Amino acid sequence: MPYTVFALKWRPQNFDEIVGQNHIVLTLKSALQKGRLAHAYLFAGPRGVGKTSTARILAKALNCKNGPTIEPCGKCASCLEIAQSRSLDVIEIDGASNTGVDDVRALRENVKFSPTTGKFKIYIIDEVHMLSTAAFNALLKTLEEPPDFVKFIFATTHPDKIPSTVLSRCQRLDFRRVTLMEIVKQLEKITAAENIKVDKEVLFTIAKASDGALRDAESILDQLAVFSKAAISLKDVLSVLGLVEQEMLFEITEKIIQKDSLGALKLLNDLIDQGKDISIFLNNLIEHFRNLMVAKITKADQKLIDLPQEACDKLLKQSQSFSLEELFITFNTLVNTQEMSKRLESLRIPLEVTLVKLCHDKKEGSAHYTAPKQQPPAEKKIHHAPIANEEIKKTAEPEPPAQEDTKNISLEAVRAVWANIIETLSKVKMSVATYLNEGALVKIEKNILTIAFPKNYSLHKESLETRENRAMIERTVSELSNCNLKVNFILSQEAASKDAEDDTFLKSALEAFGGRVIRKDE
Repeated sequence: MPYTVFALKWRPQNFDEIVGQNHIVLTLKSALQKGRLAHAYLFAGPRGVGKTSTARILAKALNCKNGPTIEPCGKCASCLEIAQSRSLDVIEIDGASNTGVDDVRALRENVKFSPTTGKFKIYIIDEVHMLSTAAFNALLKTLEEPPDFVKFIFATTHPDKIPSTVLSRCQRLDFRRVTLMEIVKQLEKITAAENIKVDKEVLFTIAKASDGALRDAESILDQLAVFSKAAISLKDVLSVLGLVEQEMLFEITEKIIQKDSLGALKLLNDLIDQGKDISIFLNNLIEHFRNLMVAKITKADQKLIDLPQEACDKLLKQSQSFSLEELFITFNTLVNTQEMSKRLESLRIPLEVTLVKLCHDKKEGSAHYTAPKQQPPAEKKIHHAPIANEEIKKTAEPEPPAQEDTKNISLEAVRAVWANIIETLSKVKMSVATYLNEGALVKIEKNILTIAFPKNYSLHKESLETRENRAMIERTVSELSNCNLKVNFILSQEAASKDAEDDTFLKSALEAFGGRVIRKDE
């Protein structure tokens, strides 16, 4: 017999075999039992989650010799013909290749004729959003008042592209992505039946790579079963799919925690030498820090992280080395690296700079910042150490030192001392310095310094605007610029698209690797 791929061989043949869409199954079963079926259904959802398979099962349920029924027999002539895609009463149409108005006109003419052997004539139109506007308009009248024996089932991955006039005439059922654990369970069932030796860790990796599409997971498993001579190993999965091992993400994060920039660069170089796609690695690293944040907040809730419990426990342990603020900063930095790579037309250089930057910024004890102890009240020490008392008063003073209101300063003068301002703040509170360093100095008017952030940096702005942080910044800026200044933070599109020469992060990359800007997108 010819070989049948897993995605077809293991396609569900009845409602109970549908994986991960219980809400859809319950709705359709209830409609069949109560005899309240709509004349048109819209199955919407991502690819590979069972939309077309469910449409065929519904067609079986309607045209089975025992139907309409929630349990089609699968043995009668109608059920067998539908399963083999040769039923004259179940017409499957590819919306991508039958987009014209003439195709719909032919459908309208055929709708008038009664079914050949079954109780219903059922039209399944896949990727229905590909139909032209004229085709949709031609379908409207038939869709609104079809003959009693006609049922329409539309399937689409883009319901937003379907006209509202069509949507209003259909009963919409939204399919969801299949969860990782549901995919793993189905893959275990397949490997057991097919006598494939595989570790559960491999199945988790396949399920994660499929991104909620069961059909993709089954296809990957099929490919690996052919690729591997004996048991399927994790190495086989990583090699075939070009994925980065989960352990590598933990290792490189550990280098950031240990401030080991050399070790982080060596790990990245090893990945490149192995032929891994570093854009996939960067995506995985961003997701890893998302998982660290979720693990820290939820105490490693497996349902929210969608990883094996062992990995969740390890994430929880590693997350203790970071504060939430540091996780936010790291996440933003990694996302910005993706954007920078588009301007440099290279990912390796900005990623290397990012790893060094993250290792450098991770200060000892910064994950658990403790405010310094307050000095005793000045009056208790005034007769013992008057000089020290003056220093205490100066340090504790929340407002900037008194300056003449009429004294002005240029933006260039503030820029000249900006690096010193950032360095001074980093010794007091690293998170404030890190956030502030991402801003752009815009203008000074009436002794108010305006600092702009890109529109997606609202977290930076909100953090710096707290009373404590604002006072700290204004005090430091005023002292080092020798002028009484207030600060104002704004979100600006201009800050997101500022010239490469003014981009602090990009300048770091260029200086570190002796590079130069060869192209700038306006």
